[in-house]
Amino acid sequence: MASVEIHNVEKHYGGFHALKDISLTIDEGEFIVMVGPSGCGKSTLLKTIAGLETVTSGRLRIKGRDVTRLEPGDRGIAMVFQSYALYPHMTVEENMGFGLRMAKRPRAEIDTAVARAAQILRLEEQLRKYPKQLSGGQRQRVAIGRAITRSPDVFLFDEPLSNLDAALRTQMRVELSTLHDRLGSTMIYVTHDQVEAMTMASRIVVLNGGRIEQVGAPLELYANPINLFVAGFLGAPRMNFVAGRVTSTNGGSASVTCGGDLKVDFDDLAETPAVGAAVTIGIRPEKLRIGDPDAGTSFPARVRLTEYLGRETIVYADAGDLATSGSDSGTGVFTIQIGDIQPFAPDAPVSVGFDANAAYLFAPDGRTLSAAKPVTQI
Repeated sequence: MASVEIHNVEKHYGGFHALKDISLTIDEGEFIVMVGPSGCGKSTLLKTIAGLETVTSGRLRIKGRDVTRLEPGDRGIAMVFQSYALYPHMTVEENMGFGLRMAKRPRAEIDTAVARAAQILRLEEQLRKYPKQLSGGQRQRVAIGRAITRSPDVFLFDEPLSNLDAALRTQMRVELSTLHDRLGSTMIYVTHDQVEAMTMASRIVVLNGGRIEQVGAPLELYANPINLFVAGFLGAPRMNFVAGRVTSTNGGSASVTCGGDLKVDFDDLAETPAVGAAVTIGIRPEKLRIGDPDAGTSFPARVRLTEYLGRETIVYADAGDLATSGSDSGTGVFTIQIGDIQPFAPDAPVSVGFDANAAYLFAPDGRTLSAAKPVTQI
């Protein structure tokens, strides 16, 4: 059953076109995460679902009801914001039950709902405290608890973890995922954090310039981005991009030359580009290898910087005249991710290699031309 249906939604702010023909169906119980760069429309889309923004055109349905013109309080939603928005003069218990008191629900119902939410969020010992007596993570749990007590049809989260430090964000990601599993509710979550998107979502919605670029399961989008934008946006460190030109084709195969002598052969292409076309090759940092004699394709580079992160090593290697796509300097600095600790001296010459089957090929307009890659099943 569809929980939320968005049909051809448009949103204009005067001359600014914020949302462009947005259509999306969200099933009951999904955890949808919307990501994209600043100004892409993700928060605007969330606010239109909430009723905090009116749509210029299009329709919104929640649990089969047309809510396009309904007030936020009549939509069956509960929203958790980046700021906790707690009343400082109220206790945790009073904050969590506030919405039900405003709805004039019976006292016994309020007490039961608050006790249930407190038990789920492990806030039983905090009910008599005031917000100023709580940590950031506890305050955010109270804000979530206030939403839970209303038993909404849909939970909406607008970057709720942005104000927390790294350790608390990790803890709250686990708690939110556990909460979703326990409640089985539909949740729509906006974030700029790729880790949150990849670890929490049933499906990710990638937005850019007010449009939906791609929708899919996290591992599917990571392995098979529909275009260069999605490929570059999902993944940390970011995918490496190299400008190239098609030198020959043969059926579903193509040879691409980049910079000096680097040549990459692609087989089983989903679409074959024209000879002479300016294309882009993409390769994820974890697919690049240093000093591997078995790498099918390789090029020389020099180590510019090495970051030792404990569990992994990140190497930035300068490939000289091998230009990375979008590079202002015209020189290519490649990011290489190694799954253990390996020492590299600054300015050391290295051979960087990769398997052409792991590379992506993008058309001049950014569409992905390479064949779909296998997705790890979990």
